[in-house]
Amino acid sequence: MEGTGRIRKAEEKDIDAILRILSQVLEVHAALRPDYFISGTTKYTADELREIISDSEKPVFVYVNQDDEVLGYLFAVLEHYRSHVNIIPHDTLYIDDLCVEERARGKGIARALCTHAEQYAREQGCYNVTLNVWTGNNARTFYDKAGYGVMKTMMEKIL
Repeated sequence: MEGTGRIRKAEEKDIDAILRILSQVLEVHAALRPDYFISGTTKYTADELREIISDSEKPVFVYVNQDDEVLGYLFAVLEHYRSHVNIIPHDTLYIDDLCVEERARGKGIARALCTHAEQYAREQGCYNVTLNVWTGNNARTFYDKAGYGVMKTMMEKIL
């Protein structure tokens, strides 16, 4: 793993770094699906990030190096299934987004963030951790190695 890095909850001071990394992950998706994603954008704005960071139901974890520089992040959402007549009531931690700074990839940071999120989910009493990964994204191999399996498949037909 990257030196003496650590994982902490994101703070407002991290927004610029998170936006930079969000831009990197968006470009991965735009290259995979230029018919769907708009290159040069990000999933969230700075104002949206401020709101997300302050929401206890949407924890954002950042991996920082010894200089407190953000090298990766993991956005999560606590989901509470209580009113479905056909699903056993449970809580899930949904990983909304995970990305590591391009220059820091391959050093165990993504795995550390996933492990941290999984422990957080256990502490919250969650039944499982879920996520989506786009077909063609190299992250699929990472998630397979990390023990994630296919829960369901979303399919599309482009019209």
